Order: sequence, then C-alpha cells, then structure tokens
Amino acid sequence: MTISRRTLLAAGAGAGLLTACGSNTGRGDGGSGPRLSQWYHQYGEPGTERAVQRYAAAFRKADVSVQWRPGNYDQQTAAALLTDSGPDVFEVNGPTLDQIRGGQVLDLTDLLAGVKDDFNPAVLAPKTHEGRIYGIPQVIDTQLLYYRKSLLRDAGVEPPTTLDALVDAARALTDRKTKGLFLGNDGGAGVLGGTPLYAAGFPLVTDDGRVGFDDPAAARTLGKLHRLYADKSLLLGAPADWSDPSAFLQGLTAMQWSGLWALPQIKRELGDDFGVLPFPADGDRGRPAVPVGAYGAAVSARSRHKDLAKAYVKWLWVERTDYQKDFALSYGFHIPARRSLATEAEPLREGPAADVVRFTTDHGYAQPLLWTPAGQTAYQDALSRIIKGGADPERELRSAVRKVAEEIARVRK
Repeated sequence: MTISRRTLLAAGAGAGLLTACGSNTGRGDGGSGPRLSQWYHQYGEPGTERAVQRYAAAFRKADVSVQWRPGNYDQQTAAALLTDSGPDVFEVNGPTLDQIRGGQVLDLTDLLAGVKDDFNPAVLAPKTHEGRIYGIPQVIDTQLLYYRKSLLRDAGVEPPTTLDALVDAARALTDRKTKGLFLGNDGGAGVLGGTPLYAAGFPLVTDDGRVGFDDPAAARTLGKLHRLYADKSLLLGAPADWSDPSAFLQGLTAMQWSGLWALPQIKRELGDDFGVLPFPADGDRGRPAVPVGAYGAAVSARSRHKDLAKAYVKWLWVERTDYQKDFALSYGFHIPARRSLATEAEPLREGPAADVVRFTTDHGYAQPLLWTPAGQTAYQDALSRIIKGGADPERELRSAVRKVAEEIARVRK
C-alpha cells in the first residue's frame, strides 16, 4: 500500500502492527557512532524515500537508520511506542492526546526556541498541549476550491466568496455537459468535514474544550450544502474522486474541491485558465476556511538516546532549511511548515500557488487534539444524511453534538 501526504486530510486508520517492513540506513558506510532509528510512513511521491535517506546520511553525530513503513502507519507507531523496540524518531500525524498524556513522546518545546513564531500556527496548534510542543511540523498539505476562469466568465459568474454565492454559482454553471461543483463522489461529507463549520465561525472544539458548533446557525450552514445536492449542481459518480483533478481537467465540473498536490498538473494542462479559493464564508460571523494538516517529527520517550534524537530532529526540521524546502517541493507539491520558507520558495511565489500560501496563512485551521475518530465519525455521518438525504440539520447536529461532547469528556478524564 502506497500513500501520499494527502492522507493527512482524509482521516482513517486500520488495525494491526506490521512486523516485517523494509529498512534502509541513511548512512551507507554503516556508521560507527550511536545508532538512531527513524520511521516514516510510505509516501507515494517518487524520490521521497531516497531524499530522507540522504538527509539522514548527512547527520554526523549518529548512524541514522531510516525505515519506510507501509500499511497502517498510525497503528504501527501507536503500538511501537508501548515497547522498547520502537523508533527513536518518528513521523506522526499527531501525536495524539493519549500519547502526550501517557508520557510516550518527549517535550520538544526547546527545539523551537527563537523560531516558533516562524512556524505556521495552524499546523503547530494540534501538536501543542498546555503550551508544550510534542511534534515539529514538516510540511503543510491543504485543500482548496479550484475554478475554471473561462467557464465562470462565459456564464457571467463571479468567483464565489460566500456559501450562498457558491450555491448560486454551482447552479448557474450546471448544464447538460458540465456540473457546477465536485465535492467528491459522496457529495462532500467525507472530504469537507468540519470546513463548512469553520467557514461559519464555529470551531470543532473551543479553546476551553467544549463542542464548538452547538448553535442553530451552524445547522443552517450545513443545510445549505443540501441545496447543492437538491439542485443537482453536484457532480456525482466521477471516474476518480476529489483528490484527483481529472474531473476538473476534463470539463466535467466547473469547480472542484481538491488538494494543493493537484495544482502543478492543473497548471500544466490549463495554463492560466483557473483560479483557487478557500471555502467561502457563511453568515455574519463567518470567514473563509482552509483545512490544513502536517505530519511532524516526534521523539519516543523510550529512546535510549533521547538527547541525541532531539538534536537530530532540531538539525533536520529546524536548522536544515534547505532540506525542509527540498522535502516540501521536490517530491510532490507542498508548503514548507515555516512561513519564511513558504514566502521565499520560488514555486510558491506567483499565481495560484502564492494565493494558496496566503489563504493558508490567513485562514488555515487544523483538527484539534480533542477531536477524536469517534467524534469525527458521528459528525460526518450526520453531515452525509444532511447533504444526501435532506435530513433535518438541527436534529442531526444535536445528535452529533451529544456524541462529540461524550468523546471530549472521555478524552479529558
């Protein structure tokens, strides 16, 4: 199973710990100093594995063995952290609150002394608990709304900056050959998640640890997503799902929600005939919303070389800015986690790519630590019933609020 960095934004984890995984040492000569084990999930972008081996080989204070882990990576690391045979340094889509509270990962706050404010706060926030940082973000992945300039111009439609305008635009852009909007083959429940709530001004979880969307206005926002479905403005049953831009490139849809990773291909095929937008704001308290995610580097509390492992993480993900830019932009298309690097990186300085960087800086949000898989499932099931079944948004949201509140209470015990 080969996956890419985009899986950050499509949550899901299987079961089971793989016991046989490939491993490569970053240092070709076998090394002679202390040995560190470093784990990565298996990326889909060609060249990534060789790149991280090259980074590891350049660290002269230890012999760093890089392991490329296929399969259900989050499950593997969760199990490995409970043993003495796990990695010293590992990539993580977290850490989780349980791992932090259980003392399974080291506090890395001191590694960002003097540079913390340079890291995008949206991706740093879910790696922070009670003011302490437990993971150093590596790159940023994000999702956004692509629109075909020529199709909007021919229909007399302006790029939508509100949810109401998006609904109207999707309807106006729909004809016999082209649908107005593609949010995924399930109508958008899976990929959008909490993004419409943030666009309406409601976080998934508040700063003081309460459900953030227990409000009738939040239900009204979700109800507008059903209008897209009821108007038959949504493309459904596309040959490839939302993460692939082929429906947009083939003219099956005038607008598509997809990931930053699709931008280079869209640029190659459409030239300047496209633009990008955040998810549009809704309501008086709303603002545009951009979901972001970032794998980070963490250090196991069971490492026999804790100080050296922390030094390696600081060297690679704080000091070696050249490697950080290379990792973000040479293997796929991503935003460096540090704002200064995102600003100066040549591929991100102009056009839609620069717009995405700005949107991510101004409107980015990440799922909070208290947002559990069970809470997410309850919410997304409710959202699916609202979008596709026309279920009453207030009733569905009340049910989701109860489940999420129970989950938050369980996790905070």
